[in-house]
Amino acid sequence: MSGHSKWASIKHKKAAADAKRGQIFTKIIREITVAARNGGGDPDTNPRLRTAVQSARAANMPAENIDRAVKKGTGELEGVTYEEVTYEGYGPHSVAVLVQCLTDNKNRTASEIRNIFGKMGGSMAGAGSVAWIFEKKGLIVVPERGVSEDALMEIVLAQGGEDMTQAADKFEITSRPHELEKIKEALEKAKVPIESAQVTLIPKNQVPITEEAARAVLKLVDALEDHDDVQSVYANFDIPDEVMKEIA
Repeated sequence: MSGHSKWASIKHKKAAADAKRGQIFTKIIREITVAARNGGGDPDTNPRLRTAVQSARAANMPAENIDRAVKKGTGELEGVTYEEVTYEGYGPHSVAVLVQCLTDNKNRTASEIRNIFGKMGGSMAGAGSVAWIFEKKGLIVVPERGVSEDALMEIVLAQGGEDMTQAADKFEITSRPHELEKIKEALEKAKVPIESAQVTLIPKNQVPITEEAARAVLKLVDALEDHDDVQSVYANFDIPDEVMKEIA
């Protein structure tokens, strides 16, 4: 899981940068709209919507923007209809890449994503080519400070968590997707600080890569994440610690 921890850290820093320039608002609004359309407008009974709203608040999105996105999803307000679509491909050095999008024009998005892969030394692949490498999991990241490993493990195991690992200054808790909210609520009740909590895709196996390869793969990931239709990018690379320090 160490590679995923470093990957999560990269994404966390990227999200912070996105928030500063407002790009993340567009992505979160789309997620709120689709979540409300698929599961209803009540966050208490719609876990996906609840997670999206929490992300919106963490990014300091105004409440009226959140409310408007929910109403567009439930049909109370007119809005664009977004479709969920996933693209698969390979990055430099045969790294598997999965791209989740919300788009109002699948043909346009597919063409633009294919173009990004090509420009960055990768290639698109057919459906099912790399999806099997990833599995859906609940992932909670907890800062090491202010909580003991034993106390944290006790809470996690009691609530059905599958695994807990430590990387750098963080604990990483994985669970089955439907157990995520229960574990998160137990941690909040115990006043354990949570850096992030989400249902995500975690690679079953990882490809160790060099510094040169890491820079090439991260350029591809950045280019994909900068596309407005892209919600999430997952890859199965593992960057060695010493290489990560050089890149940082």
